[in-house]
Amino acid sequence: MNKEQILSYKIGVVGAGSWGTALADLLGKKGYRVDLWAYEQEVCEQILSSCENKIYLPGFSLSENIFPSNDLKKVVYNKDIVVVVVPSHFVRNIAKEMSNCISDNTIVVSASKGIENKTHLTMSSVIAESMPELKKENIAVISGPSFAKDVACGLPTLVAVASLDSGIAGFVQKVFATSLFRVYTNSDIIGTELGGAVKNVIAIGAGIIDGMELGLNTRAALITRGLVEMQRLGLKLGADLRSFTGLSGVGDLILTCTGDLSRNHTVGKLVGQGMNIETILSDMRMVAEGVKTAKSVYNLSRKLDVEMPICHEVYRILYENALPHESLYRLMTRELRDEFAY
Repeated sequence: MNKEQILSYKIGVVGAGSWGTALADLLGKKGYRVDLWAYEQEVCEQILSSCENKIYLPGFSLSENIFPSNDLKKVVYNKDIVVVVVPSHFVRNIAKEMSNCISDNTIVVSASKGIENKTHLTMSSVIAESMPELKKENIAVISGPSFAKDVACGLPTLVAVASLDSGIAGFVQKVFATSLFRVYTNSDIIGTELGGAVKNVIAIGAGIIDGMELGLNTRAALITRGLVEMQRLGLKLGADLRSFTGLSGVGDLILTCTGDLSRNHTVGKLVGQGMNIETILSDMRMVAEGVKTAKSVYNLSRKLDVEMPICHEVYRILYENALPHESLYRLMTRELRDEFAY
């Protein structure tokens, strides 16, 4: 397969938020024609008129190979690859609308991070359930420490792509890889997705710690124990533990818990400073996935009897009006156990 053959593939990106726009720009600047679906008409108009997404990724001149549209079926019809980058609570409806518009060999790549509230399914499973005609081996997920702004700036970034089919994972790897965007592959879809979802909940907790000005020791401890909670849930669901020590696990966890561009950390920090969660969310145009995922993780972990005390306290703060200092006290005074830091 030569370079010309690779660049001839037809690509649709579904979702023109910051991450979807950054990925579309990455692919467009690599030389692909990219059809980009945007929910808002004004986003399409901005990209068409000025090659800029002023709402979700302001300040960046986008590739002229991006062709925005509000017509979802047009964007995904007969594409070789469709990248889904919408908020997790929209994935099911979007996937249903995409159903029967894709070809038999279309590869669907999920770049959305979350766990559905009612079903507790990860995004690849939601897509598979909503698009029964799609071959399961044609589903891939992409995840890792990757702020949209940094990718748009052309800063070196490493991510992971997972698929049940190693050939599909390798194909997606070649499509996305550039000299500044390195892609690793694996077959652990569930572990790759759980890392990307649960880290957002932990990041809210890290933000709360920072908002309360509890210091770096506390934040480091929360990140470390948060990784343990990710591993516990992953093991219960059959994930490969190695995924949690890789890019989509600890890599994404560190970034989201410490980076100033993290929406989830920002939400937590404001909560830690005493702001009401409803007020915080009403002032945000972009989605902080960890807020909804906190409910999913809380209910799923209780259903599976998985101990996740940090995630549970984040849920209580967000949904049961628990006070952060009370949650901290409960975490610090939990029963001590004779175990190897696990």
